[in-house]
Amino acid sequence: MRGTHFAELSAFVAVAEQASFTKAARRLGRSTATLSQTVRALEDHLGVRLLNRTTRSVAPTDAGERLLAQLRPLLNGFEAAVESVNDFRETPAGHLRLTMPPPVARFVFAPMLARFIERYPEIVLETTVESGLTDIVADRYDAGFRRGNFVARDMIAMRVTDDLHYRVVASPDYVARHGRPLMPGDLHAHNCVRYRLPGGGFIPWLFVTDGKLIEFDVSGSLVVINDPELVLNAALQGVGIAYLYEEYVAPMIADGRLVSLLDKSVLPVTEGFFLFYPSRRQNSAALRAFIDFLRSDSKIQRSTRALLHDPGKPVRDLIRSVPT
Repeated sequence: MRGTHFAELSAFVAVAEQASFTKAARRLGRSTATLSQTVRALEDHLGVRLLNRTTRSVAPTDAGERLLAQLRPLLNGFEAAVESVNDFRETPAGHLRLTMPPPVARFVFAPMLARFIERYPEIVLETTVESGLTDIVADRYDAGFRRGNFVARDMIAMRVTDDLHYRVVASPDYVARHGRPLMPGDLHAHNCVRYRLPGGGFIPWLFVTDGKLIEFDVSGSLVVINDPELVLNAALQGVGIAYLYEEYVAPMIADGRLVSLLDKSVLPVTEGFFLFYPSRRQNSAALRAFIDFLRSDSKIQRSTRALLHDPGKPVRDLIRSVPT
């Protein structure tokens, strides 16, 4: 196979899997225009249209579907063959693609990043920070991070954070102007900063009432999409009340910039975050190095605990009230 043909086929697979030239170009580190020209050259060479293109979508034609089905195992085998050479290297190398939600990026990944790169300088890290439930196999990620109760049963998962505490907070100025809610039901009378997920749904405001976990409808003048930092800043500026993980707000509560609202007995604790990856695929040397680093790094282990779960069983959804 000539090099140009391999590049064209790889480009076609990336676009077909991502259903987008823009996303595929980002994944391959190329411009959208160059990628489009590469796929067009493949279609001209084969004499058949492989992709249907509109202004809003890209989808394989019947010919494209047939070619894609035959190319996937071949490209996977090629990648596995190249990866097998890594076993003979003194230090791991390669490309590691990870997807993670904002809290993991800030509190787990960012603090360890410099140490990991110093230890493994030949591993190239590529990260996507998003709150959605990404299909890591379809989108060709090596691994992802997700709350334990959202990890699919056929994945291997390793805990990277303890269980997560929620806090309801507002600035002292907001409380002085609007009063202090004493019960979850009081939030109806307040301006609540809501967090919308990329898929369109809101992060629910959950509270423990009579031993049961209840979602309370809240409203407000600000909706934030996929950026908890902006929710936090809005609370600090007195815009409204925020519902965030304790890790985001604890320093501001300690120094008085935020006020903790509602009794802890009504605030839920939920399953922590896990690193997860496919159980039916040979792991790359880069991913194995990353897993070993998470398990052994002392600065991570002081605040986390590793726990492998049986991929045949779901990780249970652990939501309970905080003991008083």
